[in-house]
Amino acid sequence: MFKISLLVGIFSLMFCTTWAQDLAYHGNPDNSFFIARDLAFSGNHLAARDTLSLVLTKYPDYTDVRNLLAKTHSWDGEYDLARKEFNRIISKDKTNKEVWIAAVKNEIYAENYYTALGLSNKALIFLMEDLDLLKLKEDTTKKIYEIQKDEEMLIALKEEAEGQVLRNRIGFINSFDVFDIVYDPMIFSAFEYTRTTQFGQIIPRITYANRFNTNGLQFELDLYPKISERFYAYANYGYSNQLIFPRHRAGLELYANLPKAFEASLGLRYLDFVTSAATIFTGSVGMYTGNYYFSLRPYLTPRKNGPLGVSGNLIARIYLKDKNQYFGLNLSYGFTPEIIQIISNSDILLSETLLFVESQQLLMEYSFSGKSSVNRYRGMLGLTRQELIFDAGQFFYAISAGLRYETNF
Repeated sequence: MFKISLLVGIFSLMFCTTWAQDLAYHGNPDNSFFIARDLAFSGNHLAARDTLSLVLTKYPDYTDVRNLLAKTHSWDGEYDLARKEFNRIISKDKTNKEVWIAAVKNEIYAENYYTALGLSNKALIFLMEDLDLLKLKEDTTKKIYEIQKDEEMLIALKEEAEGQVLRNRIGFINSFDVFDIVYDPMIFSAFEYTRTTQFGQIIPRITYANRFNTNGLQFELDLYPKISERFYAYANYGYSNQLIFPRHRAGLELYANLPKAFEASLGLRYLDFVTSAATIFTGSVGMYTGNYYFSLRPYLTPRKNGPLGVSGNLIARIYLKDKNQYFGLNLSYGFTPEIIQIISNSDILLSETLLFVESQQLLMEYSFSGKSSVNRYRGMLGLTRQELIFDAGQFFYAISAGLRYETNF
């Protein structure tokens, strides 16, 4: 009985081996590729995939074969299967332009525009300044920008149709700074109300601060008048009779919405302290590219008896689900009274200064909204390195943390 079972097992193994050998690929891979290509281009994608898959059993690194296999999946709407094949090629061959383009188009067909933009950027790392990939990236960016505009318009029309246009917003801000040496913790809080009208936004604000064991209030008004579809402005005035704030502060700036999702502005700020004042010239250049936003803002502050004060900050954001959800970085560097600083003047410590101490700051922020988008939250965490005013060349460090809450009604 044992011998019969052994013979049956050997026979079965020989049969399976012979059957597997019959299924193995023995043809010319180039000829098979041309046949599969003709089948694919004539619309017979299933037969083409059978041939291509068989070739890959023996030649798994035949790029043209796998690329065509991925394309047939993409043409049939099987975007996940196509992505898997494209990724397998790209992981080994990062300079194959045809595969990169096909992979990007696969994401466009799947309406994964942010993924398509990311693939375009990645491809341009290995194929720098390639015109076809740059054109694909530009088209994808335009599509994303159009979708964002359409979504905003649909939301506005829906709210208007339902009589739910939210023109009012209340915001609460609270933050604190902790220092490694010398200074006690500082507290900063603000309450603001925003009213949106057909002419622009009006924002009154009350700010409270506790610095160096001194309390103070500042009253401000921001205006964002709409001039035209392309231009709008910013105007600000603030007053305080407390020494931890400037007595008067003002700002004026003109913004322009430019083609290709660019924005630029030019303006000035004015700070009036008890014994001195400063005029600061500023401007900005902003750019939306896909789900990213970048903004660069310089500050130029002339001084009568000293060099020009130069500083600036760079903002970078990546938007996630919608315009209310993003992760951002804000990097500030330079010498300016616009950035919060610390001085000692007749034993009175002020919040901002004309002495131009050196300062660098990195601020991280995360913004998100509730389910109805009526409530919005933003958390902030930052690190500051700043020169001690009474010990030039020596620096202190500060950690900042804050939370902003807004509700619309």
